[in-house]
Amino acid sequence: MVTPVPDKDPEEWVTGDEPMTGPQQSYLNTLAHEAGVDVPDDLTKARASELIDELQERTGRQGGREDDGRTSGSTPGSR
Repeated sequence: MVTPVPDKDPEEWVTGDEPMTGPQQSYLNTLAHEAGVDVPDDLTKARASELIDELQERTGRQGGREDDGRTSGSTPGSR
């Protein structure tokens, strides 16, 4: 069983200023298409995560981490 890791504000992520990951970009493109919006290609990991949350609300996709393009199994502070 996986122990849930408390959500950390993306602004506090150690790697939050790095470019978004491939899975984040792929999921963002899916959400953006469903929401009818454009997404910049040069987002940081932190901003991509925030935008994923916003677009999930907008599209009605309130999925868990497995569904949102974030790297699963990440350690706290490594996002």
